[in-house]
Amino acid sequence: MTPEPSRLARALASARRWLRPPRVLRPTRAGWMFFLITFGVGFAALNTGNNLLYLVLSLMLAFLVLSGVLSESTLRGIRVRRRLPRELFAGAAATVGLEITNEQARVASFAILIEDRVLEDGDEKREAGRCFALRIGPGETILRFYSFTAKHRGPIRFVEFKVFTRFPFGLFSKSLSLESEDSALVYPGIEPLSVPPDFGGARDLGDGICSAVGAGAAVSGLREYANGDPLRRIHWRSSLRRGTLFVRQVESEQQREIEVRLRTAGQRPGEAFERAVRWTASEVIALLETGSRVSLRTDEALIPADHGAFQRGRLLGFLAEVTAGARVSEAS
Repeated sequence: MTPEPSRLARALASARRWLRPPRVLRPTRAGWMFFLITFGVGFAALNTGNNLLYLVLSLMLAFLVLSGVLSESTLRGIRVRRRLPRELFAGAAATVGLEITNEQARVASFAILIEDRVLEDGDEKREAGRCFALRIGPGETILRFYSFTAKHRGPIRFVEFKVFTRFPFGLFSKSLSLESEDSALVYPGIEPLSVPPDFGGARDLGDGICSAVGAGAAVSGLREYANGDPLRRIHWRSSLRRGTLFVRQVESEQQREIEVRLRTAGQRPGEAFERAVRWTASEVIALLETGSRVSLRTDEALIPADHGAFQRGRLLGFLAEVTAGARVSEAS
């Protein structure tokens, strides 16, 4: 009788959960010293035939076996889940969260070190960050954080976790690899920039064009705060009363609209172009925080003017992948 597909799928999932790739076992400095002492005791026992030395040798070998069994029980059942921040900027430290779960029903895990690994610069893996957990109880989930700094803008992939432990005696460092892929887009680095009231004119490899600024604005209501909204529009009384941030919705008949230009044609990849992209991203963020409608034009594409959190993500996402001297499809 052929098993049901759902039952077979559950059995395969359970087998994959418990069958792990081979552990990597490396003796520590204390472990090498223990090996030398064990070898010396064994050599002396064979040469002298002393029963007491044989007893000591048996205890030391049992000590090694016990160390392997306890370290294996610590690694078994460990699951790790990654929490990436909403925005990553090149060269700026960001906080990444790791949810560490011990799925064993009765056995606790001790002295767990988690190393997260990221894929950047083609096929080069590097350490993104580490965090440590002293004890994870049976069925318990804990949250740990580490600081991650992206090297450059563009797409990156977090590919795996390395789980280490030296429990219980510190003689060995046993590790396990857990595959876990997450993609992220790193925005260009942002520099502090103040926007003068008469903003306009040319910038390094970019132009800023400013239309007339309207002074009249009417408040049409309140809405929840979104990332990118100017802080000066927060309605503090309503925010304190409701327990969350609210901003004033403003309808302006003559809202300022600014076009930021980035020259890509004829430019070469390198530090000069990356500096221009960082400056453009800094202008975009500073202008959006004033409540202006901002558009972005390159030699190959145009992103229409808009404002708010959606436009912020739209422009930064475009700038994260823009290239020098290559044609870019028109952004919608």
